[in-house]
Amino acid sequence: MESDERLRRLEAVTDATLSRLDASDLLDELLDRVRDLLGADTAAILLIDAHSRQLVATAANGLEEEVRRGFRLDVGRGFAGRVAATRQPVVLPDVTPADVVNPILIEMGIRSLLGVPVFAAGEVVGVLHVGTLSPRAFTSDDVQLLQLAADRAGVAGQIRNQKLERATTLALQRSLLPATLPEVPGVDLAARYVPGHAFGLGGDWYDVFTLPSGWLGLVIGDVSGHGLASAVVMGRIRSALRAYALVSEEPAEVLTLLDRKVRHFEAGSLTTALYAMLSPDRRTILVSSAGHPPPVIAAPTVPATLAALPADPPLGVGTPKAERRTTRLDLPPGAVLVCYTDGLVERRDQEIDVGFRLLTEVIRPADPETICATVMSAAGADEPTDDVALLVVRRHG
Repeated sequence: MESDERLRRLEAVTDATLSRLDASDLLDELLDRVRDLLGADTAAILLIDAHSRQLVATAANGLEEEVRRGFRLDVGRGFAGRVAATRQPVVLPDVTPADVVNPILIEMGIRSLLGVPVFAAGEVVGVLHVGTLSPRAFTSDDVQLLQLAADRAGVAGQIRNQKLERATTLALQRSLLPATLPEVPGVDLAARYVPGHAFGLGGDWYDVFTLPSGWLGLVIGDVSGHGLASAVVMGRIRSALRAYALVSEEPAEVLTLLDRKVRHFEAGSLTTALYAMLSPDRRTILVSSAGHPPPVIAAPTVPATLAALPADPPLGVGTPKAERRTTRLDLPPGAVLVCYTDGLVERRDQEIDVGFRLLTEVIRPADPETICATVMSAAGADEPTDDVALLVVRRHG
């Protein structure tokens, strides 16, 4: 009966904690409760580092020095490594230096240890263990209680990893998107980026830069997928495109070089991109598209239309030596060029032509900030299902 009461207490506490604490605070709270309910002197959680595949001391109560020193342990070595390798609880009634690798456990005089694996989605992601300074015969009820706590730790670990990845992706994406657009003579610029709420951040991006010749480079692109992996690939592709833009002032050649890079270094990724160059007098646009939705052009006396561009393949797919083409477009005084990613026009329940039509219907020559606000509102970008990037350029009248 006493063990049942302890299980009920721990379950109630951990459920309540999960609902109100962030992942790091949850682990600390969990260890404090486990130590109290099991009458242990120490409690610690080691999580597996995805890159080194080592157990890393992540949170501790009574063993804080283990975390401060950044203790690491190979799976299979020592007490915690044995728990992770066997995927089973391990009890050491009488701890000896031969049983453990961590010198802190010996220095503290730990006499008995109980450890259980921490699972997430069926995989071992860490180890939760408790220790006592006096000999202790841990019971099956103790094992059951600690395993219950480990299950809660697994949930917290997943939440923690998801938050870390999202924060890392957000920081990376923000570092790669221009914090402010440059002030460029002869044109006004505005842009937007909104992550898809259902998936988190991903590989959409835009870029604006002035070339040594005085031409203005305009880029918008979309790496398939979502999350940190896509954002990292996007960052590498963005940097490569900038480098190739200094090598050639022919958009099709820049995308050809970029396609070669993607095939070799980013095999398996699918990327669409549109690279446009605006002439120093702002009258002419040279543009090449690698499978990307066509931009919209609207002039004061001409309704908004999709630019007529040849359908060249996305980067990394199709025939390696397929010819990419550059199209010359006119940009009259007061006209706008609107570039975007497919999240703006694609919907699961409608043909993409519907999205194109709705987009051209709402675009009129105006201040780029106004166009951005109008387009994003009309497209329902307050609740997107995919990432959306938007770049608007207006030539001065």
